[in-house]
Amino acid sequence: MTGATGHAVQVRDAVASVRRTQDRLIVSNWADETLLAGERFDTVLADYLLGAIEGFAPYFQEALFKRLRPHVGGRLYLTGLEPYVHEEPATPAGRMVWEIGRFRDACLMLAGERAYREYPMGWVTAQLEAAGFRILAGKHFPIRYKARFVNGQIDMCAPRLARLEDRTLADAMTARGEALRARGLEMVEAEDGLRHGHDYVIAAEPV
Repeated sequence: MTGATGHAVQVRDAVASVRRTQDRLIVSNWADETLLAGERFDTVLADYLLGAIEGFAPYFQEALFKRLRPHVGGRLYLTGLEPYVHEEPATPAGRMVWEIGRFRDACLMLAGERAYREYPMGWVTAQLEAAGFRILAGKHFPIRYKARFVNGQIDMCAPRLARLEDRTLADAMTARGEALRARGLEMVEAEDGLRHGHDYVIAAEPV
């Protein structure tokens, strides 16, 4: 299930050769109370779902796990990303990742879209427990960003900046993005990646 039609197309094409007749690819929104009504699954994977909710159902984050709870028959696995765009990091690699993230968010908001909103693991575990889950395990994984991250974050801004009416602003933002790309790729090459921040995985089951 995804809220983005473009992402659904990417997934459809990627799994076309192995997709089974019973497999479904749904474009919808968890704020829709009728979505998957009455259905329950042995395993549910919420893959970076929480951070993406802001773009499709703002202010729904605290209700998300209660919304998922009736659909989890056995195990919920949740992947997430510790927030990294709010405070300036102390290391050069961290500052590079921070600058790229803030540039991406600025482009999204200038284009009238909502930026991602990540939540720390501690907040997530508390919300899961409040929603009726038992935490079985949780683990952090250090991140090493490579060229794919740098290019991907800068490239996703291009179509947004192309829509801006203020071309002076758009040109300035484009130049800023390319400067970040050059610095970021240089640092990736010199340091074999940008080591900063953590992903996390939580395993939980309904009580």
